[in-house]
Amino acid sequence: MKLPLLFLLLGATMWAGEPVVMPPIGQLTTPGWRYEELRRFKSPEAGQGVAVDREFFYAINNHTIGKYRKTTGERVAGWEGGAGGAIIHLNAGFVREGRIYGVHSNYPGVPMLSSLECFDIATLKHVGSHSFGRMDGSFTWLDRSTELTAGRGNGPAAGRWIACFVHYGNRAAEPNRDAAWTQIIALDDEWRRTAGWALPADLIARFGGRGFSASGGAFGPGGFLYLTGHDNTELYVMEFPQAGSVMKWIATIPFPSEGQAFCWDPHEAGVLYSVLKRTKEVIVGRVTRP
Repeated sequence: MKLPLLFLLLGATMWAGEPVVMPPIGQLTTPGWRYEELRRFKSPEAGQGVAVDREFFYAINNHTIGKYRKTTGERVAGWEGGAGGAIIHLNAGFVREGRIYGVHSNYPGVPMLSSLECFDIATLKHVGSHSFGRMDGSFTWLDRSTELTAGRGNGPAAGRWIACFVHYGNRAAEPNRDAAWTQIIALDDEWRRTAGWALPADLIARFGGRGFSASGGAFGPGGFLYLTGHDNTELYVMEFPQAGSVMKWIATIPFPSEGQAFCWDPHEAGVLYSVLKRTKEVIVGRVTRP
């Protein structure tokens, strides 16, 4: 039976009563989308995510941050919060106006608690915090859709903070919840919710096999929102819906990082920084699109 391309690209669904078998992880590709690896750097902090500015990248682990030169990978500074400190599980980060914004949760604690932790990029000193407290889900990533990232894929999100609060189906699960309860929400500058969306069921099935959900997310080339899961060596390209509440999964790009959070280089178009947790590496690559 010859299946339509849309079904082959996007999903675990049904066609004429027969299940469509998805390609293995790392082999699901969408024509016209491509990832090219450029270089790698070793970093003991490369466990949860990475942030980037003009000269440096910042490797992020649960309660540590390492600052490295983008040109050489030289480590120039670090921050250590301590295993027993108030900062438990940094999930992701990005640089804005001289600060690293660190997305933080109490994973695997239940009930889930979340906050946004701020660090000075020059000294890595902790300089601020906003507590979300008890939310519907655990905070895993945050980005802002601006004029620079505007595109046809993010119209309903334009000009807003976009955050992800996930649910788990493992030891961190809250009662009667699993990854399907993950939500992406819009926030204003006072951190108040203004809108929200769900992820499509076939995408949750693709990266939720071990009970995890969307570990990374950021706006990138074309203004699309790009997502990663927790383990899959795949980058997912998303559009916000023009109607309804479920986001659209439009493309999949194989890449070498096994999920976790990532960051686009704000000064080099299409260049993506990600982490490979098992080898403690920051990987730099370039994404091209149709």
